[in-house]
Amino acid sequence: MRRKQLLVLFVLLLVSCGPSSFAQQTTSKPPIKVAATVGMIADVIKHVGGEHIEVLGLMGPGVDPHLYKPSVGDVRILDDAELVFYGGLELEGRMTDMLEKLNRQKPTIAVTSKLDPRRLHLTGNDSYDPHIWFDVLLWRDTIDVIAETLASYDPAHAADYERNATAYAQELTALDQEIRDLIATVPASSRVLITAHDAFGYFGSAYGFEVRGLQGLSTASEAGAGDVQGLAEFIKTRQIKAIFVESSVPQTTINAVQKAVQSRGWNVAIGGQLFSDAMGNADTKEGTYIGMVRHNVTTIVNALK
Repeated sequence: MRRKQLLVLFVLLLVSCGPSSFAQQTTSKPPIKVAATVGMIADVIKHVGGEHIEVLGLMGPGVDPHLYKPSVGDVRILDDAELVFYGGLELEGRMTDMLEKLNRQKPTIAVTSKLDPRRLHLTGNDSYDPHIWFDVLLWRDTIDVIAETLASYDPAHAADYERNATAYAQELTALDQEIRDLIATVPASSRVLITAHDAFGYFGSAYGFEVRGLQGLSTASEAGAGDVQGLAEFIKTRQIKAIFVESSVPQTTINAVQKAVQSRGWNVAIGGQLFSDAMGNADTKEGTYIGMVRHNVTTIVNALK
């Protein structure tokens, strides 16, 4: 009789302890917190990381990374993150030194770190143009850096990262062809792109556009009256139909160019707003890299063809 009572107690003990022990064994690991400086990088991370990561973004829509100063909240995000990705090539301007030092504490990776320098645009001061996302096939090559970093940090899900990376790379390959088909509808003589700052050099090289920016590669360089007049004369001489504003750059400089062109007897339209250093709002198509690129190309083609 006593043996039966002990057996019953043992079974009850297993039943009472079993569920909680099982729950502890099957509780899923929380997503990896990954910080990204600009939206274009954050979007790649989301595609590659999928359900295994939580993206913490620093710079939102309309933010200029060249002039950006990190806030107290940004420092908190960087502290909380397990991995940090940034553009590199001096894209983040004033943040660059801080990001490089952060690599001593946690993996902090420039997505451009493994690109062949021969594919980059060398500027006059021995540095490179950081706006590589405007050449879709060049931007596609940053996927591998992100996928390899995530797989190294979280080898349990390496196969998922590789699969997601391959799928997203295929999407970007298709996007590149889509761009080329759209641009083919614009006469070659009309393929001149003029914007507030010189962010579209890779776009011009990849897709056959002559590109002019009123300001330099960084918006930290200011345009003077001579720059405005010189660009206005170029527009009038070439009889260019449209020029473009950017979401992250004040419109006043392009308005000044438009007025200077009009004073020379040629009417040039504002062809629309392009996304250069920042994507659109998160709840819009332009809030994704592919949606941003499609918006830009459609806007350019409709204004110039």
